[in-house]
Amino acid sequence: MAILSSAQQRNTTLTTLKPELVASLPQTFGDYLEELPPYHEQLTLDFSPSSAPPRKRWRNNGRSADFLADFLVTCLPEIETEKDRRWQAEIKDAVSYIANELLENAMKYSDQSQGTCTRIHLYFDGSCILFLTQNNVHLEEVETFQSHIHELLTADPQELYITRLEESVESENNGSGLGLLTMINDYEAKLSWKFEQAGENLSSTEIAVTTMVQLEI
Repeated sequence: MAILSSAQQRNTTLTTLKPELVASLPQTFGDYLEELPPYHEQLTLDFSPSSAPPRKRWRNNGRSADFLADFLVTCLPEIETEKDRRWQAEIKDAVSYIANELLENAMKYSDQSQGTCTRIHLYFDGSCILFLTQNNVHLEEVETFQSHIHELLTADPQELYITRLEESVESENNGSGLGLLTMINDYEAKLSWKFEQAGENLSSTEIAVTTMVQLEI
């Protein structure tokens, strides 16, 4: 009896599931904006999976997030009072935090075997800051990912945060989902996602995921 390797077994499963998956795409979760309104300012950063070792890329996430925050501050009105200064500092901290969390999640869960870049966009129209991260995930990760999204969108965010925090203490890990929940609880951000086919190759084992965060200021 012929025994398939793990890679062959996975490919066989993917071939069976591919028609169902393709038929269901694209899928959106949350208040996802298919058409973006006009934004006055925008900035895009691309990250190649082969540009640096994983540990260095993790360190660079914070620097990249701070860069995005510094850029956003230049788009805000001039400081005239101490209240303006505090307001700008709060916005800068929020942008840096959200961008860092989005980059870490995107790079952590990306399928980097195909060499696909991770991308983050920052848009600003004067009253709303919009973040988009784009990365590819392996087909086998999609179901778990979408289950996690469903929980984020349907559960009470404060109660879920406490649950995740307790789980992270018990398991001594970094608390899966705490960053996204902090965006919702502390910054009142709106999160949404879009899953779609990655490119034109129907035999690809990758699914393109866009994460959208809307932050009113």
